[in-house]
Amino acid sequence: MKALDELVGLLSRLPGIGKKSASRMAFAILKADGAYADLLADRIAGLRDRVRFCRECGSYSESELCEPCSSVARDRRLICVVEQPQDALTIEAAREYHGLYHVLGGLISPLDGIGPETLGIAKLTKRVRELGATEVIVATNPTVEGDTTALYIKRSLESLNVKVSRLATGIPVGGDLEYADRLTLARSLRGRTAL
Repeated sequence: MKALDELVGLLSRLPGIGKKSASRMAFAILKADGAYADLLADRIAGLRDRVRFCRECGSYSESELCEPCSSVARDRRLICVVEQPQDALTIEAAREYHGLYHVLGGLISPLDGIGPETLGIAKLTKRVRELGATEVIVATNPTVEGDTTALYIKRSLESLNVKVSRLATGIPVGGDLEYADRLTLARSLRGRTAL
């Protein structure tokens, strides 16, 4: 069936969705009542029109400013730097962070032609200065590109007298030492804390 095959093909292009999962989704949509299928189609069609980037931090928002940037209750002296907008949403879901965000839109990667000037680092420096931020938390992934970007941010902010910290990395809660790779174990040992 052409219509079903086309839908499966489109769904399987989503990250983490293979042909089998895409087929299950397509069949579930086919079995669902018409109102659900219409609502799902409407939400997908309108998503790009309704969601935009926050003009301050670059995170996802349905208005000019995202919720953290528009909130007076947030700590404006604290800025968490993330690679992509979805990273800010992930940190928000933990409900432990109460500062602002800054989305870079990528990481420094010379092999991919992405340098510091391509990212929002100049805007970050400006925001730190204007807000009088006292700490910048770099929450990039612990990869070569993430570490390079973190180091560049640290150097860019040295003259502003702001503390630059990095998210802790290591063994996940409930994880087994037996299954930890060497790099994760090494970072865990270096980043250990007192009990």
